[in-house]
Amino acid sequence: MRFKKGLAISALALAGALVLSGCTDSGASNDAVPVEEAPEFAAGTTMAALAEAGEITIGTKFDQPLFGLRGADGDPVGFDVEIGKLIAAKLGIAPDKIKWTETVSANREPFIQNGQVDIVVATYTINDTRKQVVSFAGPYYSAGQDLLVLAGNTDITGPEDLTDQPVCTVSGSTSEKNIAEFTTNIIATDTYSNCLGPLRSGEVVAVTTDNVILAGIADQNEGEFEVVNNPFTEEPYGIGLALDDTEFRTFINDVLEESYDDGTWVDAWESTAGKVLDTPKPPAVDRY
Repeated sequence: MRFKKGLAISALALAGALVLSGCTDSGASNDAVPVEEAPEFAAGTTMAALAEAGEITIGTKFDQPLFGLRGADGDPVGFDVEIGKLIAAKLGIAPDKIKWTETVSANREPFIQNGQVDIVVATYTINDTRKQVVSFAGPYYSAGQDLLVLAGNTDITGPEDLTDQPVCTVSGSTSEKNIAEFTTNIIATDTYSNCLGPLRSGEVVAVTTDNVILAGIADQNEGEFEVVNNPFTEEPYGIGLALDDTEFRTFINDVLEESYDDGTWVDAWESTAGKVLDTPKPPAVDRY
């Protein structure tokens, strides 16, 4: 694996720095965040409705090591999951009152629009196209798109080496759109885990998505794959919610900024992705 901890690199590259270690604890949950008792919100707001209901439905990935991976009990674990718990706690909702719904890249907007979830925390890149149909709080993390190759492959050092070569990614993701600038030979599937078989067999030469996702995959399959560690985009992860729900978006942004200040964001990171990745500086919230 080409990531090394302790390198003097940019904040974006630092987010992908990886230790060559097992990840038995990388999905550990931090349930120490206190749940607000009887929080009060303005009548008619989403916050008031959720607090009164005492439960929340959160969409997240179930196949993303370090960020959202289905645990032994069926619930997901990872950094995105912990961010969801932080938000729920400020609404007075305990972790056991969160309903986790699996979301993949292609269904995140429909799930929000149809009311199937209240929020989505799922390695969800904020961009202008998506902001036309859903709103975003955050970002709460900044990643960068990179490439995963077979261990020992030194021929591919960046996307420029992919001309006309087959690459696997997820349908409906920003990664699919970005890699199309370098190759039209794209195999698109519904989850990144479905790209690993084609990579092992040589059907594709690389898998592409955000560096932290690839780092988690490489860590869980030690010795098989390497992350090129040459990110070529910036991917600010946001929390998706219903379009134009300004009060709810403001509330979530407030929760994020408070977590930066009181250390709970760092605790969430270090209890999950921080078991494998260095701790980055949280990005500034964009209150657009």
